[in-house]
Amino acid sequence: MKEQPSYKNGFYPIRKVSELTGINPVTLRAWERRYGLIKPERTPKGHRLYTDDHIHLIRQIMDFIDQGISIGQVKNRLSDNGASLQAVDSPRAEESDVWKTYRSRMLQAIAEFDDNALDGSYNEALSLYPIELVTRLLLQPMLHELQQRRSSQPLAEVESRFFHTYLRNKLGARFHHQSAQTRGRRLLGACLPNEYSEVELLLFSLKAMTQGYRPVLLGPDLSLEYLPMTINRAHSEALVLFGSLEPPVALLQSHLPALVQKVNQPVFVGGSITQTHQAEILQAGAVPLAVDLAAAVVQIDDRLMMGH
Repeated sequence: MKEQPSYKNGFYPIRKVSELTGINPVTLRAWERRYGLIKPERTPKGHRLYTDDHIHLIRQIMDFIDQGISIGQVKNRLSDNGASLQAVDSPRAEESDVWKTYRSRMLQAIAEFDDNALDGSYNEALSLYPIELVTRLLLQPMLHELQQRRSSQPLAEVESRFFHTYLRNKLGARFHHQSAQTRGRRLLGACLPNEYSEVELLLFSLKAMTQGYRPVLLGPDLSLEYLPMTINRAHSEALVLFGSLEPPVALLQSHLPALVQKVNQPVFVGGSITQTHQAEILQAGAVPLAVDLAAAVVQIDDRLMMGH
């Protein structure tokens, strides 16, 4: 059902447009100023006002980006086809170039331990593309690549920690800002024992908040024995555990099954561990989450709708 305008005479302020489209105001302004993609109306005081046509155009731009078109090429696509969508001949070619360039720049900054260069590239990507796209096509592939390097490159462990620390600070600030505005169903989240990076858990939690959940995070390296009492006291509807390192045998064969038996709420396990130990997680009675964050949230939705 189409939402009715929330502003007089059918105009929407930028904050409302951000809510309707999922594109943050910084990105909307960048699309206007740098690329001339959107031309909102203005109030006498200079505030931007958008119409339904603007919102439709923003969603078309998002569709192009999802097809793999770089933001710099979107205007040409819109002009060539009268501001309507057309098929992309090589749907992932331009996407590959754009995101490879960002990954290359950021990996170089990581190799030089240059947090200013790293911050510049990351902020540029966030200013031009939706957060979900930056997460899926930039951050998650970089985390995977740095994880793969650990066994073959001398400083890979240090580089990985540098990047994880950087992301922990950036994502943590965003999480606390958004958490103060969230009033949804509670999910209790924690990292598995011996896991010291919260980045994957934070990325998931930020996505979950956009879908109406309110994650309560306990941080890294938490013993599972504390969780049965904690989940009840926190009034949470599910427990979400994240891990990326190779787990001890006892964790999956003994400790996780014992936890599942002690709690009434469903237990989900996310992170890289699900790619290598899916069968063991299922056997323990927990639910392995998809790597794709949107799909992971849908899994939780479906399970909670079914009941515990």
